[in-house]
Amino acid sequence: LQKILILLHVTTSVVVGKTLMILFPNAMKRYILKQGEKSRMNENPKFSYENWGPTFFSFNYLLFVLRVKWKRLEDEAYEGHPAPNTPVVTFNGEVCHLFDFMQGNRPLILNFGSCT
Repeated sequence: LQKILILLHVTTSVVVGKTLMILFPNAMKRYILKQGEKSRMNENPKFSYENWGPTFFSFNYLLFVLRVKWKRLEDEAYEGHPAPNTPVVTFNGEVCHLFDFMQGNRPLILNFGSCT
């Protein structure tokens, strides 16, 4: 049911976005560039709007957003429920899952942090 709701939401957003891009191309360009400022996409002079702007609200964009949102459904953790077996990437670039690091019935401890 969650996947169907996400499909409806993302599809509606893409259809509305694409329609607005057709009807109001300059306003949508300004809006998308404003969104690009948040992600710092606009800071690279060799990566102009013409390279990435038209991809917004395309069919490939729809598929990408759906894959990401559906994958995130599997990653949600809830108090009192089993932990999700999320995919992780090792330093060697190998993709495995969190539970692959468990050894017997020993607890698996995850330490998140950084060194600055």
